[in-house]
Amino acid sequence: MTYPTSSSSIRTHRIIPLLALAAFFSCNHAVLAALPQVDFDRMGKVGLGGAFAGLDLFDNSTVSFDSSTSTVLSRSSNGSLSSLGSTNSGGSISSGCAISDILYVGGAFSSVGGVSAANVAAYDTSKEAFSAMGSGGPNGEVLAMYCDESNNKVWVGGHFTSPGSSVAVWDTSAKSWSAAPFGGLSGAGSTINSITTNSSASSLFFAGSFITSFGGNGTVVNGTNNPNVPYSQGATPYSSSLVPIPLQNAQVQGSPSTSDSQFSNIQNILCPSGADGPGETWFAADGNSAVITARTFTSLSASGVRLGNTFLDGRGTTGFSVTTIPDNVVQTLRYLDPQTGQNQTCSNPCPLLTDSSVLYQDFIFSGPLNITGVQITLSEWQGAGPGLHLMQLLSSGAFVSAVSSQNGLSCFAPSASNTSFTGNWSEKDANTNIAGTVEAVLVSDVAVGTSPAQGPSFTWRPYVSASGTYDVNLLVPGCTAFQNCPLRTSVQVTVFPGGGQQPWVSTVNQQNTEDATTLIYSGPIYPSSPDFVTTVTMTLASNPAGNGQNGQYELVADRVQLVLNSANTTGTTPSSGNGTTGTSGGSSGFGFFEWPLKSSSNVSATSILPNSTETSLDTIGIDLLNGLGGTSSLTSSSSAVAAVAQHPSGTVFIGGSFTLTSGSASGASHIVAYSNGALSVLANNGLNGPVTSLVLDGDTLYAGGSFTDTSSGSTQGLRGVAMYDVQAKQWSAMQAGVNGAVASLSYANGQVQLAGNFTQVLSSSGSSSGSEAAGIAVWDTTQNSWINSGGFLVGKMTFVGNGTAPEKGQNQSQIMAGNVAASLKYGAPGFVMLQTGGSDGVPEVTPLGLELGSDVVSSSTGITTIRRRSHISAVTTGWISNVRFPKLFSRQSASSSVLPTTPPTTAPAVLTGAFWTNSSSGHEVVIIGGNFSYTASSGSSESRGVAIYDPTSSTLTSLQGSQVNGTVRALFVQDDSLYVGGEFTLSGASVSGFAVYDLVQQQWASSQPPSLSLSSGTPLVRSISASASSSSLIIVAGTFSTAGSLACNGICSWNKATSSWAALGNGIQGEVSSVAYAGSNRETLVASGVITLSDSTSANVAQYTFSNTSWAAVGNGADIPGPVTAVEVDNGNSSSIFAAGRSSDGSSSFLSFWNGAQWTTVGSTLGSTTNVSQLTMVPLQNTHSANGIIEPDRMLLVSGFLANSSFGNASSALFDGQNFIPYIMTATASGDPGVVSQLFYSLTTFSFTQKHFLAVGIVILISIAIGAGIVFLLVLIGILWTLFARRDETLAAKYDTVEDDDASSAQHRPSSLLAHINAATRNTIIGSTSPFGAFSAEKEEETGGTSRVISPEDPNFARADTPSDAVIGGTTSDVAFRPSHARYSFDGTGEGELAVRAGQELHVLDDGDESWWFARDPRTGEEGVVPAAYLY
Repeated sequence: MTYPTSSSSIRTHRIIPLLALAAFFSCNHAVLAALPQVDFDRMGKVGLGGAFAGLDLFDNSTVSFDSSTSTVLSRSSNGSLSSLGSTNSGGSISSGCAISDILYVGGAFSSVGGVSAANVAAYDTSKEAFSAMGSGGPNGEVLAMYCDESNNKVWVGGHFTSPGSSVAVWDTSAKSWSAAPFGGLSGAGSTINSITTNSSASSLFFAGSFITSFGGNGTVVNGTNNPNVPYSQGATPYSSSLVPIPLQNAQVQGSPSTSDSQFSNIQNILCPSGADGPGETWFAADGNSAVITARTFTSLSASGVRLGNTFLDGRGTTGFSVTTIPDNVVQTLRYLDPQTGQNQTCSNPCPLLTDSSVLYQDFIFSGPLNITGVQITLSEWQGAGPGLHLMQLLSSGAFVSAVSSQNGLSCFAPSASNTSFTGNWSEKDANTNIAGTVEAVLVSDVAVGTSPAQGPSFTWRPYVSASGTYDVNLLVPGCTAFQNCPLRTSVQVTVFPGGGQQPWVSTVNQQNTEDATTLIYSGPIYPSSPDFVTTVTMTLASNPAGNGQNGQYELVADRVQLVLNSANTTGTTPSSGNGTTGTSGGSSGFGFFEWPLKSSSNVSATSILPNSTETSLDTIGIDLLNGLGGTSSLTSSSSAVAAVAQHPSGTVFIGGSFTLTSGSASGASHIVAYSNGALSVLANNGLNGPVTSLVLDGDTLYAGGSFTDTSSGSTQGLRGVAMYDVQAKQWSAMQAGVNGAVASLSYANGQVQLAGNFTQVLSSSGSSSGSEAAGIAVWDTTQNSWINSGGFLVGKMTFVGNGTAPEKGQNQSQIMAGNVAASLKYGAPGFVMLQTGGSDGVPEVTPLGLELGSDVVSSSTGITTIRRRSHISAVTTGWISNVRFPKLFSRQSASSSVLPTTPPTTAPAVLTGAFWTNSSSGHEVVIIGGNFSYTASSGSSESRGVAIYDPTSSTLTSLQGSQVNGTVRALFVQDDSLYVGGEFTLSGASVSGFAVYDLVQQQWASSQPPSLSLSSGTPLVRSISASASSSSLIIVAGTFSTAGSLACNGICSWNKATSSWAALGNGIQGEVSSVAYAGSNRETLVASGVITLSDSTSANVAQYTFSNTSWAAVGNGADIPGPVTAVEVDNGNSSSIFAAGRSSDGSSSFLSFWNGAQWTTVGSTLGSTTNVSQLTMVPLQNTHSANGIIEPDRMLLVSGFLANSSFGNASSALFDGQNFIPYIMTATASGDPGVVSQLFYSLTTFSFTQKHFLAVGIVILISIAIGAGIVFLLVLIGILWTLFARRDETLAAKYDTVEDDDASSAQHRPSSLLAHINAATRNTIIGSTSPFGAFSAEKEEETGGTSRVISPEDPNFARADTPSDAVIGGTTSDVAFRPSHARYSFDGTGEGELAVRAGQELHVLDDGDESWWFARDPRTGEEGVVPAAYLY
């Protein structure tokens, strides 16, 4: 036998019982049949509570886990976990993705799921099996995977050399491996840590530790669309680089417009801030073409228009034309067809796609035009009418005006163009060469002879969206219109284009008589960045032209215009002399590389890449290398990029392990942003530890890693995970984070999933306490809170990602991987709800949707106790068969007179529960009690012990007022009062173990029952109940000796009418553990525990009769082996009682059965460590073999901690009178076997009798058929009787008779037959007399065929049996109702019927009919008839 080392044994001994249980069960349970089909719905709403953190149902596939392997788990949309397979010992899984129904996983392993596979493997979800991925795959560890479903490719990255350096591609169609089109990535650590896509999924981002080198004497950038503009397939690199002209101050009109105020404002589409929808979209009037006019009344240099269609309500524009103003020319437009990828031209109309995946389309003029506006005619449409979500007028490239008020903020621009000046400048209006328009300019007077340095200066700073080759023009208005020609002179203009290029200096003569456009620069321009902006500066020329006037020159500052010629630039990349410049004038980058998925290049990134392959975002790698200090710095550091995420705005976030010491992001730690062509520092200089994973949800960036705060230490609670607001640019905590490192993040279904090496989500900053979450945690982005992850896990997880595509209407599932020590399907902090399942017997399990904490206050000391668990390390194999299960309960002495030790209730534990229906709203909630803490959904302070849980909204509400200080073990609801029992006190109240709370007033009762006490120790209440025969008495049972001043041992009654305590009869001595009731009206109480009657009779099971207030032993007390911990009466039958407990010496456990004459032991296979907390009889959907102990339509659910020689350990098992069938297994957060304390349900009484019903339609058809058959049978009998009665008459007489009969019968209306059939059908259904009994043809004939109208008061009135008749005959007024529940679901598709689902609450308004009841749905107010047999 091999044992773990001493250090690891300390951390693993707590999970050994569960591992052994799973292994033992997987070997022995194969012989067990399918689970019995428990009909929980017949019990109403059902809850299950206990001391556990995970729960699963026994089945034939239970598996064991070895934490030295890496296990792949599937996480369903509800969070439940299922094991798919494990690697070889020592193996690891770090990545995964999915295409169709195939999951792909990567890591470092030689086998997975029992199949030989090196480092990568595929899992077929339809076959539920792993397989190897061909030959020639990666020969080293795989750390990243990306599934390109559109091209059927799986991209793999990691640390390997074949089939490519660090990058390989699997072709899912050809089933073959190949190197990446760019050969691979090498240098530095030669490792790929992450493969993701840009925001439009058109390019791949590779991140890790590697070097890229771009050759040539310059840098070719912008091979993809401008990253600062939201991507669209309808744009090109050229068009996406054109800065939109601000139209906020323009005259924009749309006519005719819709009358819907949400879509009638044309301003909505100029720069929408949200998605296509109300307030972000404009609709034309239905059924009409429309004209949109935008005019600025100033001269514009425009290159085209950008249009985004609307896709709401099936409407949208399909054809349009653009007319420029003022020349009134319908323009011919060029555009890129997203469907073919080809350039096209159009005029009138031009097509606008109705494909919602195309955000917008750019339509370009034949060249830049000087205009004042445009008129767009929407001439064709689909749906109700045309409309647009986006409309922009594109500039010729970029622009800046000397007048600040004209420099509006462009769409998608982080800032507007701006200017500055020295000296005195004043504004003048100048006429333009476009009739009727003027342009404001600035002018400054300077004395003749003034040197340029002493004279005024003016600087323009245009916002440039993207790098490219530009012509920069200075616009100078003609002096003739200004009438200032003598004042004009020449100026010196200096252009700083950026990118390390030398400034361009020009001399411009401003003595032009007409408007002039002067070229002052032509070449590459680089985007604006925080530390450098392209600038144009103007001063007086060194040798000014002209003589001036009156000793003065006048300088004119108008506009600077940038005309984009090409989206590719060839310039010189700056070199800082630190090794970032590659050979032949090229450049090098680190840790980041972009590759367009549509690229057809075949190059080698392991050497020098041609500059044609460099994209605009490859500058990220270049800037990172610069910021790190060049290639020389990499030899002495472990810097690496681990994660990349791109925001729709174009901003790229880069996380990893690095600190930048120079450049625009100097001081950034472990995370930076890239926007506007440069790296920038995030708030507070980033984070103080490595970042391993990034995901984006809207404007919120989630970062995971090994950090505890920002780099500047200014934001608390950022332990392992943090949120960053992209717009507000600030960090915030996710409550208080987790207590370990986060390895991986994923986003789906409005939730962020975390995987890593942690054990808790922390409740507050600086605290080491919180909710258990071993290896996996889930953050709800809507509620901004941690929620139950859904599954139970103990382990160190390395990866979480989205799984196969969900079916229609389903949420996204995930795959997870890591070193799993224990796992169960459901993560449940002490509580789940159960519903009837399918034919396989597996019930529907709904865990508590929120986390319960373990910060509890001891009732004796009042000191907060924090319970924590060590990290799980790898455990060795080979010990399972020799493991001994822990003894949870110590043995009792041979003369035991006390109950066994109370089962451990390690927080969080839910030990009891009750259901309450609000009498005013009709809404039903669950009240849970136990040993736990929580923060109410609408509050911020911590509460303990009792919570009100709303399953509909998944919210927790605390009891108002004083908090429970201790453990709650019993809850009981009667009317609107909640009775709370346990071992606790209330601050500020004289309460010990029992208290009353008003659920309507939401406060503790102002007058509490006198406190319970115990002569030695703390009183403990285990049971609170009431008998229907004495409903004013609340029966309180447990361990106590007095109630107020009344001596009342073990069990006492609280009379809520008189507010007084009273003993039951002569009382008892001892302790009571459990109470049940017998009799049709619960008139007999059956108590169990350690009981001695007043006549000194030892009776650990005793019964009390309310009618004569007397106690009696149930059978011979000596026949029961010891103290009884749980008792149950079979459906009120006092001759069928079950009792469970432990022997007097504590050495064994027992289950005994009382048959009305004697006690017999029936649970002989229960192990010595068994402790039963509860016995509950549950109804079945199917049946079991008949026996003399339990009827075939029910079973006894035995709960607690169960050990059995036939199946090992369980928390609940079903007993059919002969055998135990394991049913539920649970585990605590540390991996120890859990305990089920109580199954509780909403119905006080329910029927065990199984009823099978035909569908209503079939019943009606059968009834009609029977009724019709009876009618025709009677008609046939009448005909035969007539024939025989007239057999002696003559033939002529017979003819006369026939003629008379015909004449007589002609007076009967055809409706008579239908009336007979209706009556027959009705009476067949309700079982009344023959429909012919009250019918007389003669009487009908006498009354002229008029039927008598029968009123509801008439004794012959038969209530309608069809839904439509029932509605007519019933009442729909607001009358008194009787609460009821649906036993079965009913589709209610017929006229007047009400659709219901099983377990649904209803208000019965009329139950006078034995077949159909008239009911109301309290949630919706809908009313209708429901089959009476379907309700209880």
